[in-house]
Amino acid sequence: MRKACHVDLMERYENAIEHACDMEEGQVFVANGWERPEGLCLSAWETMSPFVMTLAHGGGNFYDGWMKNPRSAMISCNDGFRPVSFLIEALEDDAE
Repeated sequence: MRKACHVDLMERYENAIEHACDMEEGQVFVANGWERPEGLCLSAWETMSPFVMTLAHGGGNFYDGWMKNPRSAMISCNDGFRPVSFLIEALEDDAE
C-alpha cells in the first residue's frame, strides 16, 4: 500500500546499509496457507502471517471493529526506519 522513509531517524540512529528493502508500492502477493509468497520480505511476512492465517481460516474482525472490512487488516513491517504498510484481505475464492 505505502512505503515510508524516516531519513531523520536513519541519520540519527541507523548504521548506513547499502540495501534494505525491495518492496514497491502496488505489488500484490497471494498467500496459499502458511507459505510465504515468493518475493515478499521475510520480516514483513513474520509480522503479517498471524493475520493472514486468521483470515484464511474464516476469522477476522480484529480488535473489535478496527477495519471497515472485517475480513481485512492493515499491517506494517517492523522496520522502524522505512516501514511498508500492507493491506491484507481475504479472497472469496481459492487463489489457485
